[in-house]
Amino acid sequence: MKPLFSFSNTKKKPKHEEETTSVPSSRILTHSLAFNLQHLRDTIGQSSDVIFRRVNEPGIKPEIALVYISGLVNQETLNQDILLTLTKHPALQEPDLSPELMLAKMKDEVLAIGELSECKTFEVLHSMLFEGHTIILIDGTNLALSADTAGWEKRSISEPSSQGVTRGPKESFNEDLRTGTSLMRRRIKSSDLRIEEYKIGQRTHTDIALVYLKGIASDEVLGEIRRRLNAINTDAILESNYIEELIQDGSLTPFPTIQNTERPDALAGGVLEGQVGILIDGTPFALLAPSTFFSFFQSSEDYYQRFDISSFLRMIRFTSFFVSMMLPALYIAITTFHQEMIPTTLLVSLAAQREGVPFPALIEALMMELTFDVLREAGVRMPRAIGPAISIVGALVLGQAAVQAGLVSAAMVIVVSFTAICNLVIPAQVIANSIRLIRFLMMLIAGVLGLFGMMSFLIVLLIHMAGLRSFGVPYLSPVAPLTFRYWKDIFIRAPHSMMKIRPQIFAAQEARRQASPSSKHASSSHHKQPER
Repeated sequence: MKPLFSFSNTKKKPKHEEETTSVPSSRILTHSLAFNLQHLRDTIGQSSDVIFRRVNEPGIKPEIALVYISGLVNQETLNQDILLTLTKHPALQEPDLSPELMLAKMKDEVLAIGELSECKTFEVLHSMLFEGHTIILIDGTNLALSADTAGWEKRSISEPSSQGVTRGPKESFNEDLRTGTSLMRRRIKSSDLRIEEYKIGQRTHTDIALVYLKGIASDEVLGEIRRRLNAINTDAILESNYIEELIQDGSLTPFPTIQNTERPDALAGGVLEGQVGILIDGTPFALLAPSTFFSFFQSSEDYYQRFDISSFLRMIRFTSFFVSMMLPALYIAITTFHQEMIPTTLLVSLAAQREGVPFPALIEALMMELTFDVLREAGVRMPRAIGPAISIVGALVLGQAAVQAGLVSAAMVIVVSFTAICNLVIPAQVIANSIRLIRFLMMLIAGVLGLFGMMSFLIVLLIHMAGLRSFGVPYLSPVAPLTFRYWKDIFIRAPHSMMKIRPQIFAAQEARRQASPSSKHASSSHHKQPER
């Protein structure tokens, strides 16, 4: 089949590299060192962190100048491998060295730098400078050398803050892109692992890495992701959500269609399944695409413990999802319109509790839900020293005081509290936040139309989910369209020995991930066992 998309280069080329023949003369380096330095000062401005250093050692002709940004370069590398080398290397002490010969000697003999490249235009020079490179300018030549001396401060690898597990790796991504790619290389030691880098953002020039396994990830999905990344035209990319919103299929939906994770093992697991990972410099959260609805209920810990325990916990998550979405609305609908569904003893108890409450059940539930959301946001924004205290005071004191004051009933406090606890069970915070929005809408419908309105809303919601796509993959697959073959890792987690086939939802190429036991021990038998 002819591929839908083809790319000759894995790295997006900047415009100044594609049109070198038509670059205006004002953007090309000149042979005059003084002019080049002045042009840099005019374009960058009088910034105190941009250092211009001339090398005026006796015997060194022509003159050399260094330009770098303090704080982005490794000072030890700059001093030992560049400054000391340029002033003491005998190859540069030869008399009557031409600028071209000096540049060639620096590139081939003198500088012991791993990444050394030539710059012909000021745009390339600016790009390298802001990435932590040291620029070496030589009087008499219109070429500059860019030495990779990047070495800024970065956060060390720590435990995940939003996706904790009791068993499994305790590492998480940090804000450095190269650290993220190295963590992926440590887990997937395969020559098929591909990492493609892009620069997105006209002002920020944010580095983005596409991570996938060649031969497993779908070529059509890869081509579509590349096309959408290349189509992004924005000033800034500061966090992974910028990329997520700009490349997702539909924005008019409360459901996320792209996963995010700060766990390298979770990203590696998705890549091994055929998904495509997206790492963004400056944020510890990576993206996984395409994603289905059921992907958000899977935790990396499911595969680190027994399958029966994992299956039980996964069913608890799905139950908590429905309880969190429907329990307040169900309470409102039954107490307002369908009192005959409540047992008599419980109905008498609820009526006694609500006797002094001045508000209907809908207003009562909205007040409690909004109060809890305010307390949750306050706990996140408060300083850590007093955050837990505020949460405890808000949950206990305000709830108890509201019941004693007759503003809400005790049953409503129980319903809202249990709903909030169920919302925290879901491992993916992004879909837990979606449930919060759906819950408010369902409460309003239940307060007006009762159970009939709730069922109608659920049908509309299901139709909406069935129409969603994530880079061409149906959002409810393998349930809709129905494929029982791939149900071994949806509602339950089957034993590893039974999951021999990758789900074809993501991986359109190499399907088998585990050889049959007979193929290892019985060399005389060449026929395959039937796939399960």
